[in-house]
Amino acid sequence: MNCSISGVVPEDPVVSKKSGLLFEKRLIERHIVDYGKCPVTGEPLTVDDIVPIKTGKIVKPRSLQAASIPGLLGMFQNEWDSLMLSNFALEQQLHTARQELSHALYQHDAACRVIARIKMERDEARSLLAQAERQIPTSVPTAVSGNATTLSNGKRASEYEDLGPEGKKIRPGIALEIIDELTECNAALSQQRKKRQISPTLVPVDALERYTQISSHPLHKTNKPGIVSMDIQYSQDIIATGGVDASAVLFDRPSGQIVSTLSGHSKKVTSVKFVAQGDLVLTGSADKTVRIWQGSEDGNYDCRHILKDHNAEVQAVTVHATNKYFVTASLDNSWTFYDLSSGLCMAQVAEDSESGGYTSAAFHPDGLILGTGTSQSLVKIWDVKSQANVAKFEGHTGPVTAISFSENGYFLATAAHDGVKLWDLRKLRNFRTFESYDSDTPTNSVEFDFSGCYLAVASSDIRVYQVANVKSEWNCIRTLPDLSGTGKATCVKFGPDAKYLAVGSMDRNLRIFGLPGNDGSLES
Repeated sequence: MNCSISGVVPEDPVVSKKSGLLFEKRLIERHIVDYGKCPVTGEPLTVDDIVPIKTGKIVKPRSLQAASIPGLLGMFQNEWDSLMLSNFALEQQLHTARQELSHALYQHDAACRVIARIKMERDEARSLLAQAERQIPTSVPTAVSGNATTLSNGKRASEYEDLGPEGKKIRPGIALEIIDELTECNAALSQQRKKRQISPTLVPVDALERYTQISSHPLHKTNKPGIVSMDIQYSQDIIATGGVDASAVLFDRPSGQIVSTLSGHSKKVTSVKFVAQGDLVLTGSADKTVRIWQGSEDGNYDCRHILKDHNAEVQAVTVHATNKYFVTASLDNSWTFYDLSSGLCMAQVAEDSESGGYTSAAFHPDGLILGTGTSQSLVKIWDVKSQANVAKFEGHTGPVTAISFSENGYFLATAAHDGVKLWDLRKLRNFRTFESYDSDTPTNSVEFDFSGCYLAVASSDIRVYQVANVKSEWNCIRTLPDLSGTGKATCVKFGPDAKYLAVGSMDRNLRIFGLPGNDGSLES
């Protein structure tokens, strides 16, 4: 008797009480679990409806071929032939796959060579273009009208730039050679920091406690008063100020004379920076442009490049420690990495998040870290090599107006409407806060001196703190009044060895604070 499902003699036979049909037990049980009915009659069927049958041991009959030795040999011969044919087909497929893989690898290698050659030609073309741009401003005849602007990477140069899918300019990126240069600079400066000693000519605390105003210099126009940015070139003791009157003024402090006035921006100069080596000055403005100024033998400064890569106010300019590159930050929510000699925009990092535009920026002393402050109270730390945001600091109220890294490499000071916060970059945490002492006046500037021993804060007055460690108290050693009458000090800078403090306010005067009877000049 055969199973009604498989058609063969069952090993474990059972019979249905309802239909009387014979089944293999394992097959009918599985069918009942899946369908709950008889596979032949279709009647409802359960496991309780089947009854096992006791039978003797069933010996399955052999097939005719397996009943004799010649039949077995023939069966084995057929299986061997099938195996050989299958093996031959597999070898043919393997050979074909190897040929296709070899051809694909050859094409890939050839494509890589072509891409490398095209990239090299592109880099050579960009280098030639940058050299031509540097030569054009000096080769233009003086008869050109004053309305003509310097050729730069602005509107006129953008005609030759590639555009991305959303109409954005395609940047070449920071080349590996430049990244290697930044890394080498970082390693050298880090090594020097370990051996760094405080200068013996640094002004001591007891002298700084006696600082008072020793001079005041009207540098900007009276119809648009206000100094909003400042920088000092320590080697020549020249102070640069950026004003609301859309001009930057270079002031020789020892002689008390104006060296040059940089005019060309159409709105206030929000940031001004010296390049430590050479006679270059960088200015950023609310007119969305950045200008590179080159000093000449006659003492005047000519505009070499006008950079127009931002579409909102440029709020900050910061120069890298190599003095070959610089970064600009703007309210268009992007920061841009430039080559200083050519004015070429190498990378522009823009975020689509709701963190607001950038209101401040500063390089770490070693140059591989960039700090930026936003209008939405965030402080962001960036890895310059990868242009990746590696840390975010929250806690401020109002736009972050200023950022300053200490020369020791692990303290960061940030200023906003609610005061100044100090951050430990080793543990990425805030360890001290100086709350604003005038709720109506934001803290506009914060600055470590070059030695990292003092910290100056500018708000409704100017306060100088003695730098300590994370656990110790940072004592306020001197409070200087804002003598402008505006009640708003906008920027503050330490002179060489902290021998004086330069302060800008919302009037047109640059004020110098130092020891009474001393002009604060450098000692020989």
